[in-house]
Amino acid sequence: MSDAHSSGNGATPFLELDRGDWAALAPRTSQPFRPDELAKIAGIGERLDVAEVAEVYAPLSGLLNLYATNSRSLRTDVAGFLRQTPQHTPFVIGVAGSVAVGKSTTARLLRELLAGWVGTPRVELVTTDGFLYPNAELERRGLLRRKGFPESYDRRALLRFVSLVKSGVAEVHAPVYSHLVYDIVAGEQITVRRPDVLIVEGLNVLQPPSGGARLAVSDLFDFSVYVDARTADIERWYVERFLRLQRGAFADPDSYFHRYADLAEDEAVATARSIWAEINGPNLEHNVLPTRARADLVLRKAADHTVSSVLLRKI
Repeated sequence: MSDAHSSGNGATPFLELDRGDWAALAPRTSQPFRPDELAKIAGIGERLDVAEVAEVYAPLSGLLNLYATNSRSLRTDVAGFLRQTPQHTPFVIGVAGSVAVGKSTTARLLRELLAGWVGTPRVELVTTDGFLYPNAELERRGLLRRKGFPESYDRRALLRFVSLVKSGVAEVHAPVYSHLVYDIVAGEQITVRRPDVLIVEGLNVLQPPSGGARLAVSDLFDFSVYVDARTADIERWYVERFLRLQRGAFADPDSYFHRYADLAEDEAVATARSIWAEINGPNLEHNVLPTRARADLVLRKAADHTVSSVLLRKI
């Protein structure tokens, strides 16, 4: 156990725990998932087994339960101090990280684990993909090749959505994004109904306010997680995922990326590396990675996609 992210004088807001120390904090509960269930939760090419759940995500689930329980208790105490009736307010968790680092898997797994808390709370997961501008609008703005960059999202709509959920509005709607057609699905939406926990997952959810805005969606989070790894490893995972998709989803004639389906392997690798170099790499370096220090907890991954250490912000 050690300090991490230290400044020049050795001070740091984070406490670093290696995997062994972190795993020792796991609650003594039975394994909640079978291997085939984990396979459905894991992203393409990601390693997720019962050991990873027991040693990494079970302790994280327990920590989040502690934070959420104390948040509810504090809210009740404050309402009593103000001589008001406590209002239902969801505990909001942000999950951030690069393309291909495994943040979507982390978010899906947390949703399943948190739903198993005492009282079986309603846990909702929303990805920020639904708040991307439609392709036609991105093209009009000259941003289609910058999809995933902060400016490609309707940040006001995302902030409004989370604000309404956080305020306890009975039903709040969000757009639907299709990874097959690589665009917003017109006329479709998801509905969130007063969850106990809301997980918001996306590349740039930890961004501070920008463009003169006074508030960012990250200001509404009660806890935030950043999934981290060496940039070289993330690039390799991205290329490997691209190759698996090329042999799978890209073969669908309706896929936006169908034009890549018949590439030879060396051509596919070159294409994936080009996309990384032009879009995902710069976005990670300039926009995503700088938000890591804003997280409450950082999951550091090793080259094999397993979590090697955990950084927890000191209270």
